[in-house]
Amino acid sequence: MSSMDFERLKMTGAGRAIAVLTSGGDAQGMNAAVRAVTRMGIYVGAKVYLICEGYQGLVDGGDNIKLADWQSVTNIIQLGGTTIGSARCKAFTCREGRLAAAFNLVKRGITNLCVCGGDGSLTGANIFRSEWKGLLAELVQKGRITETLSKKHDYLNIVGLVGSIDNDFCGTDMTIGTNSALHRIMEIVDAITTTAQSHQRTFVLEVMGRHCGYLALVSALASGADWLFIPEAPPEEGWEELMCARLERSRSKGSRLNIIIVAEGAINKNGEPISSDYIKNLVVKRLGYDTRVTVLGHVQRGGTPSAFDRVLSSKVGVEAVVALLEATPDTPACVIGLSGNQPVRLPLMECVEMTKEVQKAMNEKRFDEAIKLRGGSFENNWNTYRLLAFQKPALSESNYSVAVINVGAPAAGMNAAVRSAVRVALAHGHKVYAVNDGFEGLANGAVSEMEWHSVAGWTGQGGSLLGTKRTLPSTCMQKIAEVISKHSITSLLIVGGFEAYEGVLELFEARNRFEEFCIPMCVIPATISNNVPGTDFSLGADTAVNAAMEGCDKIKQSASGTKRRVFVVETMGGYCGYLATTTGIAVGADAAYIFEEPFSIKDLKTNVEHLKEKMKKDIQRGLVLRNEKCHQHYTTEFIHNLYSAEGKGIFDSRVNVLGHLQQGGAPTPFDRNFGTKLGVKALQWLTEKMTGNFQQGRVFSNSPDSACVLGLNKKALLFSPVVELKDQTDFEHRMPKVQWWMSHRLMLKMLAKHQTSFNEYVSGEIEHVTRRSLSIDTGF
Repeated sequence: MSSMDFERLKMTGAGRAIAVLTSGGDAQGMNAAVRAVTRMGIYVGAKVYLICEGYQGLVDGGDNIKLADWQSVTNIIQLGGTTIGSARCKAFTCREGRLAAAFNLVKRGITNLCVCGGDGSLTGANIFRSEWKGLLAELVQKGRITETLSKKHDYLNIVGLVGSIDNDFCGTDMTIGTNSALHRIMEIVDAITTTAQSHQRTFVLEVMGRHCGYLALVSALASGADWLFIPEAPPEEGWEELMCARLERSRSKGSRLNIIIVAEGAINKNGEPISSDYIKNLVVKRLGYDTRVTVLGHVQRGGTPSAFDRVLSSKVGVEAVVALLEATPDTPACVIGLSGNQPVRLPLMECVEMTKEVQKAMNEKRFDEAIKLRGGSFENNWNTYRLLAFQKPALSESNYSVAVINVGAPAAGMNAAVRSAVRVALAHGHKVYAVNDGFEGLANGAVSEMEWHSVAGWTGQGGSLLGTKRTLPSTCMQKIAEVISKHSITSLLIVGGFEAYEGVLELFEARNRFEEFCIPMCVIPATISNNVPGTDFSLGADTAVNAAMEGCDKIKQSASGTKRRVFVVETMGGYCGYLATTTGIAVGADAAYIFEEPFSIKDLKTNVEHLKEKMKKDIQRGLVLRNEKCHQHYTTEFIHNLYSAEGKGIFDSRVNVLGHLQQGGAPTPFDRNFGTKLGVKALQWLTEKMTGNFQQGRVFSNSPDSACVLGLNKKALLFSPVVELKDQTDFEHRMPKVQWWMSHRLMLKMLAKHQTSFNEYVSGEIEHVTRRSLSIDTGF
């Protein structure tokens, strides 16, 4: 969308009225969506109404429909549930209820409705839209509104946002609330794991998912569960014997616990329920293990939203307003979904029909088809879980070996990637070597052979269990070549940050001097800075954003009840501003200073004045983020002093440096799952390259495409040759020259009430939802 287009859009907002409601089951992130819709609506000059208690409030009218201002949604982004309430509404399912709803909207001049809910809520909205003209005609006939009013508001625009913790809506990669629900599940799995190990117990965990097994599947993948039950894939006949045998084998290999994850809608091949109590009694009776059941229940809906959900909700909320303002009477109702890292517009009824197709396939016991209809990512998750859950004997010993190395600073998710890579390599019959302490360890011969159970329980552990260092290979090339030759290593898997990329580039460029380096090499990006070229996301970045977000939430809360206060918070990230920007969106920051967007003393002064104006009228607390290397002279202390001096009499200022807490902690579900998938993909690629380049009794590969970075680019996992990424890389500042997330900064500024040009704003494209579109794997 051009700058002129957006200015025109701002003009079209004047005189328009938008209403937003949340309906059905609540989901974490709904408040962030309501905040984004409200603020974007006000920003473009429209009136925005908040409808309390969902469709019930729409039917009842009165005080349930409130005109919002900027402050109405202040300080709600971090709250779980929905502050405007949600309710199941029988009245709206009949025409009389919808007639009342139409009257309540039209008398306020509201003809744009944003509904955040599940497929039932969105289907109801579409029915309402299709009946709109008839409802107004009936209101005119009954004398409740005038003909003039009816003609003035003769069509209703509908945009949906999918709020559902089950991730059961076809067409979008993720629904609002799913990621937060996974956070709750993994917190409990991690806690249960410690007590289970102490007492050598088996735990049966029941998670939500009456009709969709997404939460159970990703939880099982992220925790390395021993067995999994989901409604889309009922176990084969005789599963009881197989499961008990597998649990027994796990214990015989030294495991002190077993985790079984069950979706609440789990069924057998005949469609009969499999309950968690049935599984518990089975394990107790056949194996005699001390077994407990934990039903997670509504814990999964509660708690603060994750950073992913806050950013997702903000993105789709902003796009919803743009879609409403661009809509015409002929525009079909749409849903704002997520495709890769961009919001997209999906025809609402195409999504609903495809979602119904999944349930129909399950009802008709076409389970393989149901998994495919859930989408490529769901199917990939299922296949990956089955590959890694238990040891399968390799068909034959291969002649190949893989050395796995961690390089750079530790990042959450590294261990998950190592675990899956090791297990896939062993399943292929390869020899696997663990290298301790990065390239320095490789040079010093710190190499040991790995087995299947060497990596048991690694998925949920933070940091780097292999040990990692920043040393580059250029300091010890000869020694590295000797160790590779000594152990007959035929491929390298390097998990790490910018040093990992730089290191493999050095090895590639040294191939003309060292034949030992003419082997396939793959980099899995893992750094909290998210600064590796060739990928949109690095392992550890999501965990770091959540750690920074939680820190900022607590910092803001610390000032509740005090006088007006502004916090200046420093984040890590080197020169890369991803961490500061994404955290800024997730916590509703007033500004985020980064190296990629140069700023002057004039800009700082403008921001202080802007915050002073907001403090006088709207808010009690301000939050300003500063990336650690954003400016040589405008340090964190300088910015703190500037805000303190210029804000005197209106607010006081405090400084916080978050430091290494951003690097620690257990990995988030995103990083566990992403790391697991990257490890599998990398090893499959290395195997392919070793097999294809085996000649005269050895692996020899010196082509550019044999040394690659494995990265997520929009929706695809791609292998990019390190040498081809050189032109895209700013080596001085250790980051890519072009950063995809820079477009997010427009949203950050707008939601903080900065007047800014939207000439770089890119509207979501319309994507149709078909069986083919669902088959494309989303990477996560």
